[in-house]
Amino acid sequence: MPILVNDQLIDDQTIRDEAGFLKERLKLEMPSEDSLSLELRAREWARENVIERVLLQQAAGALSSEELIDNVTRKLARPKAQEVAAYYREFKSSFYLPESIRAAHIVKNVDEAATEEQAAAAIREIDLALKNGADFAELANRCSDCPWRGGDLGFFGRGDMVEEFEAVVFSLRPGETSAVFRSPFGFHIARLIERHPAGYRSLNEVRGEIEGQLLNQKKQQAVYEFIDSLRARAEIRKV
Repeated sequence: MPILVNDQLIDDQTIRDEAGFLKERLKLEMPSEDSLSLELRAREWARENVIERVLLQQAAGALSSEELIDNVTRKLARPKAQEVAAYYREFKSSFYLPESIRAAHIVKNVDEAATEEQAAAAIREIDLALKNGADFAELANRCSDCPWRGGDLGFFGRGDMVEEFEAVVFSLRPGETSAVFRSPFGFHIARLIERHPAGYRSLNEVRGEIEGQLLNQKKQQAVYEFIDSLRARAEIRKV
């Protein structure tokens, strides 16, 4: 059924199009819900969405809706220190990080391009060069079958790599280089660069993230209240 919002007509097709989009999203979010319930819910939400969109467009005038929202939220104060601290205490579990390490490796793959013997011989030559003082990153770039960034794998946790690889690298000390070892991919030499023990990120580490989250919540609340004020003054009726 068409709707008049402050004498601006919203035709039924606009609402049906919005409802069709919402119903597809609801099917993914609520797979056990029956089709009729989804249809009714989507239709109700679509009507509200379209009305809010029109109210914002009317209020914006020559501005875009994004510019209007920016004006509504621009003067919001940044969260206070006590708000940030309270959020950290309440959601501290979300700031827990498991143990992670940063490692680099040199690998010679065993595949259609190289036999077990060929890969083993190649990695032994690389191992000897390292023991004679060659630079690990330079050798990785020049000789490894995975040469990118000097073999640097970045940070990763337990369960991110194959077991054979993790068993070796997690046993190393920072700066230590492993002996040659085998994984399902081939032969490796690994070096541990850095280790981060498991633990909670400190309040100082996550302060910026929390401030951003709280500010977004304030902005969202301010927009809801602004739309509610537009609704309170609007004339909305079915045609």
